[in-house]
Amino acid sequence: MKKIPSLINATLLSSALILSSAPALANLPLAVDGQALPSLAPMLEQATPAVVSISVKGTHEVKQQVPDAFRFFFGNPRQQQQPQERPFRGLGSGVIIDASEGYIVTNNHVIDEADEIMVTLKDGRQFEAKKLGSDKGSDIALLQIDADDLTEIKVADSDALRVGDFAVAIGSPFGLGQTVTSGIVSALGRSGLNIENFEDFIQTDAAINSGNSGGALVNLRGELIGINTAILGPGGGNVGIGFAIPSNMMKNLTNQIIEFGEVRRGILGVSGRSVNSEIAKAMELKTTQGGFVELVVPDSAADKAGIKAGDVIIKVNGKTIKSFSELRGKIGSIGAGKKVKITLVRDGKTKTVTAELQKSADANVEASSIHPMLEGAELENNDDGKGILVKSVESDSPAGAIVGLKEGDVIAGVNRMRLKSVGELRNFLKDHKGVFIINVIRGENNLMLMVR
Repeated sequence: MKKIPSLINATLLSSALILSSAPALANLPLAVDGQALPSLAPMLEQATPAVVSISVKGTHEVKQQVPDAFRFFFGNPRQQQQPQERPFRGLGSGVIIDASEGYIVTNNHVIDEADEIMVTLKDGRQFEAKKLGSDKGSDIALLQIDADDLTEIKVADSDALRVGDFAVAIGSPFGLGQTVTSGIVSALGRSGLNIENFEDFIQTDAAINSGNSGGALVNLRGELIGINTAILGPGGGNVGIGFAIPSNMMKNLTNQIIEFGEVRRGILGVSGRSVNSEIAKAMELKTTQGGFVELVVPDSAADKAGIKAGDVIIKVNGKTIKSFSELRGKIGSIGAGKKVKITLVRDGKTKTVTAELQKSADANVEASSIHPMLEGAELENNDDGKGILVKSVESDSPAGAIVGLKEGDVIAGVNRMRLKSVGELRNFLKDHKGVFIINVIRGENNLMLMVR
């Protein structure tokens, strides 16, 4: 077994060899004095089968300018644009994170609005994928395919990354087929780029181009450290500045999609700004990094944990926070109900508090997004992990007037299948057509309600 220093030396030597001319490289021997030349090929042979190519097609709405004459004679003179449906096609990449379940993670922008999602494996097999859920704010989506003999990638702890660590990007740029590029981790905790709402990017100089979105950023062990998502360059071309969503953030979000069918984002309940030299001077701080708390929402998770306006948050779960944007990104990927350790500076002293993140305003699921006949009901996972709690029901809605659901009901099963979460019900109904039966517990009564 080779140790990490050996791998680093191997990569440095590989980089030196690349500087040689092409003919010289072609004539290089496979071994020198019985020692094999260093190569990333063995690692890539293990990792690349877990990276897939994704092609999508669908329609999206575009607004077309209506000529003045047509608007005057045939329409509202004030109406300047007319919506139209236009077909589109797109390409991207994805990563298999669970071979037994067929789970594939990619970017939301790769599959957004797609009516058909096709996944092509490295061995050439193609499968139509089902979208399990996505989160636009963090640009993460989870797909599923029904296939055997899949290869999953091992997920590394992205919090353990350091600037200077080697990184390898795997994806399918420009539809050319699977391509591998290498570089290093250029920076960590990048935010404020206005690419996504919740940003905590890994920056790398490994070449990332159009079509790489959703692909894998791996370390020298072939472990996933990030999901490639964006590039910074004129005209969308690579200039050695690419960004990836950290694997820990991805894992937190996909776990929520698997459990709930969507991201249940937790909130801390603070607002503020990044610490700068002016704030550091005014507050007599010894640091110019962290999240300066300007406001604590009453009765929020932060309030209950004892966080106060004027505090400077410097760590979340032991990991250093450089800016308020980074704080927002890390908190935004942690699910509601999770406990987090917040390290802060107050009056020159450091202290750590524990906060239990509360549900965001959109944490409850509108049941109409699951099935039309459930419209009017608001659902959430039961606290005991058994079934789905009917949070509220509009009495004159399909869910109340036709199906017969009532506030406080617990949906324990569907068609003789036990349910643990809203996500399980959503996944069942995605593939089911026609009538189904839901098992409802109401007080001490056990009811079977038909849904057409």
